[in-house]
Amino acid sequence: MTRDELYNFWRFEETFPFSGWDFAHLDGRWEQEPLPWDFYAEVQRRLHYADQLLEVDTGGAFLLSLRHPYENTAATETWGPNVESYRNELAPLGIHVEECDAAEEPLPFADNAFDVAFCRHGAYRADELLRVLRPGGVFLTEQVGGRNNALLARRLLRDYRPPCPEHHLSADCEAFAQAGFEVLDAKEYFPKLRFYDTGALVYYAHMIEWEFPGFSVDRCTQELFALECELAERGYVESMEHRYLIAARKPAK
Repeated sequence: MTRDELYNFWRFEETFPFSGWDFAHLDGRWEQEPLPWDFYAEVQRRLHYADQLLEVDTGGAFLLSLRHPYENTAATETWGPNVESYRNELAPLGIHVEECDAAEEPLPFADNAFDVAFCRHGAYRADELLRVLRPGGVFLTEQVGGRNNALLARRLLRDYRPPCPEHHLSADCEAFAQAGFEVLDAKEYFPKLRFYDTGALVYYAHMIEWEFPGFSVDRCTQELFALECELAERGYVESMEHRYLIAARKPAK
């Protein structure tokens, strides 16, 4: 492509519609390194048929994939439009759905209500989880850490500052311990993320705006041309993600 053609390609990707946390537009254009753990399996092996289950900041599909008895299942969601969507999808099955900003508000459930709770890439308060779990109950979370895509963001944005540098494994483990949990398991990993065309990178950076604050094609044109040259030589542009997993238990007494 000529420089003008590349620029127009990037502008097209920057304005391509995105909804529902669906990255199908990038199919075949990027590759994410698998994590060394399976969060689905981590939840399943601690979950028994009769348990009361809570998902904090639900994604809907993951919760349903567990196939836990619906009458023993509850979920919270933060964003209003998603609450309505999940109520329409989950409530008719018997799953109790509540609107709640779990990072800021008390969970709308009684003390000692759940045997297992989990949160994947959402927000929560450790003290509230301790309250709603039964003695011996377990909470599991997989989180996106504060170093996620930071190396790539620095290459695109000259004045880049990490938005959540405090978000990492040791800080969260300490928060659980201070709340009164026993940390059972803690794992951290930095998987590679590769883009096979710079248009895919533009689309991604525009959608994940909190990790690429202030990104735009016009602002980052020269940096994008430099990455296009790198891609021509290597076949991809690489980023580094940041993930961690924690399993914590409320003391039995």
